[in-house]
Amino acid sequence: MSALFLSPPSFDGFDGGAGARYQARREVTSYWYPTWLALPAAMVPGSRLLDCAPLGMGMEECLRIAAGHDDVIINTSTPSLRNDCRVADAIKARHPSTRVGFVGAHAAVLPTETLKASESIDWVGRKEFDFTCKEVCEGRPLQSIAGLSFRKDGRIIHNPERELIQDMDVLPWVADVYQRDLQIEKYFIGYLLHPYISLYTGRGCPAQCTFCLWPQTIGGHKYRVRSPANVAAEMAYMRKLFPQVREFFFDDDTFTANLPRAREIARRLAPLGVHWSCNSRANLDFDTIQSFKDSGLRLFLVGYESGSDETLKRIKKGVTTDEMRRFTRSCHQAGVVVHGTFILGLPVETPATVEQTIRFAQELDVFSLQVSLAAPYPGTELYEMARQNGWFAKKDKTDILHGDGFQQSTLEYPSLSKEQIFEEVDRFYRAYYLRPKPILRIIQTMLEDKDIFVRRCREGFEFFRSLRQRRNSMNSARAS
Repeated sequence: MSALFLSPPSFDGFDGGAGARYQARREVTSYWYPTWLALPAAMVPGSRLLDCAPLGMGMEECLRIAAGHDDVIINTSTPSLRNDCRVADAIKARHPSTRVGFVGAHAAVLPTETLKASESIDWVGRKEFDFTCKEVCEGRPLQSIAGLSFRKDGRIIHNPERELIQDMDVLPWVADVYQRDLQIEKYFIGYLLHPYISLYTGRGCPAQCTFCLWPQTIGGHKYRVRSPANVAAEMAYMRKLFPQVREFFFDDDTFTANLPRAREIARRLAPLGVHWSCNSRANLDFDTIQSFKDSGLRLFLVGYESGSDETLKRIKKGVTTDEMRRFTRSCHQAGVVVHGTFILGLPVETPATVEQTIRFAQELDVFSLQVSLAAPYPGTELYEMARQNGWFAKKDKTDILHGDGFQQSTLEYPSLSKEQIFEEVDRFYRAYYLRPKPILRIIQTMLEDKDIFVRRCREGFEFFRSLRQRRNSMNSARAS
């Protein structure tokens, strides 16, 4: 049987159905690798991975390719579910015999609701779905496959849970699937060198952040990891396979959660002479940061979230603003670039905490940042807190996107409406970037590299276009 692992067409600039963590179209062209689909695809002989968004592929071409496969597996998400159901319906309309499966965090948490979302969905994979997909594609009876829910004779049946993978070295490398099925030059992230490649070295995160999707739905709170030797071997293989790549990104929730292992991986990467980056909590000391820098580290992606210590306590961040300040100063001192992420609309946001967060971000003065709206995904503690406290602004608690693909504020509080929270994202970006230091930093990078000059010009155009579109969206919301 032939299998297609599919990230279908969606909103312009939106890849929420891929491996992406972000729940809306981005301010600049950005695409993460569909690694969550690449791993099971690597287990199934003769399979194909199709990531439509980076290719600019429309529905008609997607359906034409899907028609040649017996199984189509779609990685869905809460914001992309409606769109993905339309794709599944279109696939079935052309070829009713095609078997369609949905995987991803939304399907893991709400398997019954996901199956009910469309009659075209034959099965969903719960939790970690790599081997679930493999066994489906091998033609095993659906009722015999652990971790799978399916429809039979009008009833929804939930098979027993599948145990989480403990020996992560049993998973295949994604390198060959990337080379076979993807055009790596199509993948951009504003703060990473281009072309880049991202991959996972482990799953799960010991942190307890109430809003974070993956540890609470699929990965778990134990950091299950590949061995340093396994990671280094794949990196060496990728270095030969993709000599044009300028940066490798470790997309683990928190790569630095196991510091002895992270140090060992860094030690093994040093002889390869590659630039690498990773997700990190803002709690590392200078010596650790410097040792990573000496081994090729270029950038940390750091979730600061808020400048209010009270807010950080409510979301169980586990790091204080003072720790974040020390960490960021150490990164500046070591010459490690930081891309910071912040969230507006966390419990219980007020005009004062928004202002506090903006001032905190300006004080940290990281190279670049991203501002998101709080997204209470089903399965997270934040979702349950919002449900119990009546913070949801709409009856449809999973409606995270506007019709244009922009994220909307799902939550609101007594002193801050959802419209005000949405508007504060625009003010945050302008207050941060329209200052002399960020502008001069960006200009300096443009003058140092011709390719970056061209890229920054494109990103600048897209960024301000995005802000304009957000304002139009705000004005339309007010008018209605």
